[in-house]
Amino acid sequence: MVEDGGAPAQLRAAAAVIGLESLALIVATGILVGKTLVGHPDSIGRALLGAALALAGAVALGLGARGLLHLRPAARTPMVVLQLLALPVAYSLAFQANRVGYGGPILVAAVAVLYLLFTPPARAALDREPR
Repeated sequence: MVEDGGAPAQLRAAAAVIGLESLALIVATGILVGKTLVGHPDSIGRALLGAALALAGAVALGLGARGLLHLRPAARTPMVVLQLLALPVAYSLAFQANRVGYGGPILVAAVAVLYLLFTPPARAALDREPR
């Protein structure tokens, strides 16, 4: 239920999980930049591009979480798409590359966000009125 005219608990929980995903990508960006600076990558440009893409993903997730908290219906679709794209990445990491420690949390977070965004209170808060 919506309390005090704000976002329902399900949307706040989804935004929190998305915020954690964004934070994880910021940490990954730092690690990628650090490894580029102290390591010997085959291509510095390609390594920095990977870091830039991680940072762009973090920004997109952060803006999406903010949009959900502000009950902006346009924020739901990009967040759903990003979570759907995370599912095969998580599966590949966890089961094909045997990196369950990396893929498992991504899989759990994506499934949790998708569930939370499609609960009745979240849908009611974000659905547009028909014209």
